[in-house]
Amino acid sequence: MCGICGVVGRRHATPIVFEGLRRLEYRGYDSAGIATLVDGRVERRRAAGKLDNLAALLKKSPLPGTTGIGHTRWATHGAPTACNAHPHGTERVAIVHNGIIENFETLRRELEAAGQVFETETDSETIALLVDYHLQQGLEPKEAALRALRRLEGAYAVAMIFAGHEGLMIGACHSAPLAVGFGDDEMFLGSDSLALAPLTRRIAYMEDGDCVVITPKGAEFMNFDGAPVERTIQLTALAAGSIGKDGYRHYMEKELHEHPLVIGQTLQRMVDPASRRVILPELPFDLAEVPRAVITACGSAFFAGMIGRYWLEEIARLPVDIDVASEMRYRNPPLTKGSLGLLISQSGETADTLAALRSLREKAIHIVSVLNVEHSTMARESDVVLGTVAGPEISVASTKAFTAQLTVLACLTIATARARGKLDTLAEEHLVSALLDLPSRAAEVFNQTDAIRAMAQVVVEARDVLYLGRGSMFPVAMEGALKLKEISYIHAEAYAAGEMKHGPISLIDRTVPIVATVPSNALFEKTLSNLQEAKARGGRLLVFTDTKGAERVSAIAEQMVVLPHVHDFVAPILQTIPVQMLAYEVAVLKGTDVDQPRNLAKSVTVE
Repeated sequence: MCGICGVVGRRHATPIVFEGLRRLEYRGYDSAGIATLVDGRVERRRAAGKLDNLAALLKKSPLPGTTGIGHTRWATHGAPTACNAHPHGTERVAIVHNGIIENFETLRRELEAAGQVFETETDSETIALLVDYHLQQGLEPKEAALRALRRLEGAYAVAMIFAGHEGLMIGACHSAPLAVGFGDDEMFLGSDSLALAPLTRRIAYMEDGDCVVITPKGAEFMNFDGAPVERTIQLTALAAGSIGKDGYRHYMEKELHEHPLVIGQTLQRMVDPASRRVILPELPFDLAEVPRAVITACGSAFFAGMIGRYWLEEIARLPVDIDVASEMRYRNPPLTKGSLGLLISQSGETADTLAALRSLREKAIHIVSVLNVEHSTMARESDVVLGTVAGPEISVASTKAFTAQLTVLACLTIATARARGKLDTLAEEHLVSALLDLPSRAAEVFNQTDAIRAMAQVVVEARDVLYLGRGSMFPVAMEGALKLKEISYIHAEAYAAGEMKHGPISLIDRTVPIVATVPSNALFEKTLSNLQEAKARGGRLLVFTDTKGAERVSAIAEQMVVLPHVHDFVAPILQTIPVQMLAYEVAVLKGTDVDQPRNLAKSVTVE
């Protein structure tokens, strides 16, 4: 969740680090800070709230120096105050930390007994005082850091600078991402490559249990025992200007408008348009021999997995189990050796999903991950990565990454069905054609912006909203409800439309709008009947349908958004776009912080 950026070199560190933190704002945070070496001394500036508060503090009290580290914090232990903000430190060392130190209470008691004085409520300060203790015993920075790292338990990425050691930075990670950037006579450290994109394209990704000693001339990688390890320098595809708003009001609005492009780019990677066939990367197992699949993910990625389950079971006839990742490994389900483990994550660093991956691997399950960051921890630990070509997604609420995930899952479904003999060549061509037609149909959705804004005028007045859908539209309804909650702070719940009469119907009155996704598919009549039941009880129906269903829906809907008619197979992808747009327009009307909603983080790297 938190963000780290650090630099050692020849230029003033603070402006470089600050801009790196700007690029990490998408992760979500509630305080920020920077530390540099000034004439050999450790000096810090920290502020609660947004980076603008830190900028004001730096303007009032500048922070020179060419060696520096910075941090955006998402509070876990201790309130989001300036005192609890990173960097933490003493006169000898300053550190920034992502993750959680699980044994911090034990370490804190030991350190207090040894005379160390804590100033914060955080677990992170334990690292600083543990390193400081070893420095006081006469150890050099590298030895002091390694000795401290061997005591830590939990998930963490950490960066350290040391008084009197200009041009030295030490980084380390365990179950949390950290990347090293290589420049000309300067070096960089960041929680991900996006923070480093304007600075360098030459990146080395650290692995669990790595420590790195950085100077302006290069990086020395080792394990926590000090033994050397090799890490490959890669060229990142990210560009320095890749995260501008391009004239849109918010990153989320820009990313909503990138749906057609992202779907098309993802299809370009996975489909041969000439033969109308899906092309997967080489698999180390035979899809035809897979007895069943288990899908696990968190948040919106879980809803994408739910739609994938409908597809895999209906089209490929593959039995599928699905769990939210935070529950799956604790439920300890019986799994069949050789099954397909399908994990979905935008960042590839989601702590619960990564833990689920490792749990599945222990049970001899084939691991296929659907990821937007192909150099992530999950990517390194998977048998196969199916990449979503969504590019950086800056808004905390996921939009384009979700439709990219669905596009990948649709292609995987077709390939699996073909391998299992459930789809002949003509049927595959038919489904692939529907996918290839989708980018242009997705672009047509934005012709309905005015109708969606009119819907938003109704929703913005509500305290509670019900979302309804049947079949693969049920997860679309869940995605819509989640988006509304995330960015507008309006309570919303999604139900399978047939379940409405089993309880939620008691909530229906004029103050509770009902948002329904009703394409003209095999379940159209059933869903329409459920909406009639709601209408009879005074429900205000706000309906997303298509050109075929519009005439029937118009008779009962208070408001309606009419989308292009598409093949049933791809309808969930198309229907997702307007429900996300509705949440966005409601949030704009409410005046909330659309891109960085309160309490949320983009990449959830703690349990």
